[in-house]
Amino acid sequence: MEFAFTPEHDELRQTVRKFLNDKSDDQAVLRWMQTTDGYDPAVWTQMAEQMALQGLIVPERFGGAGLGPIEVAIVCEEMGRTLLCAPYLSSAVLSVNALVLGATDAAQSELLPAIASGQTLSTLAIVEPDRGWEPAAVAMKASAAGGAWRLTGSKTFVLDGHVAHVLLVAARTKEGLSLYRIDGEADGVSRELLPTLDLTRKLARVTFTRARAQRIGRDGDLTGVLARVQALALAALAAEQAGGTQRCLELATEYAKTRLQFGRPIGSFQAIKHKCADMLVAAEFAKSAAYNAAFRAAEGGEDEFRAAAAMAKSYCSEAYVQAASENIQVHGGMGFTWEHPAHLYLKRAKSSSLLFGDPVHHRAKLAEQLDL
Repeated sequence: MEFAFTPEHDELRQTVRKFLNDKSDDQAVLRWMQTTDGYDPAVWTQMAEQMALQGLIVPERFGGAGLGPIEVAIVCEEMGRTLLCAPYLSSAVLSVNALVLGATDAAQSELLPAIASGQTLSTLAIVEPDRGWEPAAVAMKASAAGGAWRLTGSKTFVLDGHVAHVLLVAARTKEGLSLYRIDGEADGVSRELLPTLDLTRKLARVTFTRARAQRIGRDGDLTGVLARVQALALAALAAEQAGGTQRCLELATEYAKTRLQFGRPIGSFQAIKHKCADMLVAAEFAKSAAYNAAFRAAEGGEDEFRAAAAMAKSYCSEAYVQAASENIQVHGGMGFTWEHPAHLYLKRAKSSSLLFGDPVHHRAKLAEQLDL
C-alpha cells in the first residue's frame, strides 16, 4: 500500500509543527505536566481558534473541518514529537469518534460544536477495574429508574477524566452496550487523578454511585462501534508514538555530533553509530506501521484496518521504548537528569505502550483475527 501525502497534508504538518515548537517546548512541558489539570488553557484555546485542531474530524455541519484519520495521524505524530500536554486524544479523537459513529443526532448537535470550539472537554470511559481493554469486556450496567438512567460502578484509566466537562460512558442494558452522557460534576460522580509514571498524560478513576445519566447511544448494541472507536484511537496513538520515536532519534544524533570524547565527536565511535542506526530503523518502521493504519482507516475496509491498527500499536510501542532507552544511553549521565527531556520521552513511551493494551495483547488480537 502506498502512503501518498498530498501538498495539503504537508502544509498541515508544517503548520502544526511550527505551532507546537513554539507552544510546547521543553520548559512548557515541564511546567504543565506538574499541574493538576495537566494542560495550558490558553494554548488549548489557541489550538481551537487559530488551528481548528479540536474540530479536525468533526463533520462540517457541526462546525468542524470534516477531515479523517490521515490528518489525525499527522497531527498526533507532531504532538508526539513535542510531548504536548493537552487532552487532545481524549476529547478530539476518542470522544469525537464515539459521538460521530455511535451517538444520536441530537447528542451530536449538542456536543460536537462545543468540542470543536474547544469550550467543552470530553472523554470516553470504557475500561473497568480488573477487566480487559476491549469494549466487549464492559460489565457496568445502566438501570432505568424514575424516568432516567442511573449508572453505578467504576471506570479506570480514563484519559483526562479528572477535568473533562462531559463523560461519555459505555454501559450495558438488555439490548447490549450503549453510550451514556453524564456531566463531570454531576451528583454521584467521584473522580480521582491516578498516580502515573508519565506526568504528561493524565489518567483518572471515575466512580459512579447511582449517577443520573442521559442515554445518547443509537439503538442496538454498540460493541462493534466502540471497537472501531478504540481502533481509531490505536491508530492515532501509534502515530503519536512514531513521532516520539523520531524525536528521540533526532535528539540522540544531534548530541552525538556535538559531544566530544577523547577529542572527537562520540558519534564517530562504532557503538554510538550502531545505536543511532538501530533507532533509525525503529523510527522508519514505526512511521510505516502508523501510516499504514491511518490509510487503512481512511479506505474503509474494517478487517484490514483493525489488523493494521493492532500491528501499528504493537510495533510502535516497542519501537518507541527502544528509541527512548537508547536516547538516554547516548546522552549518558545527562540523560537521567530532570532538566533534560530524555526521561520524559521514556516515561511517555512506557505508559503509551500499556495504554489501550500492551504489544502482547495486540499481537494476540492480530493472531486471532488472522486465525493463526
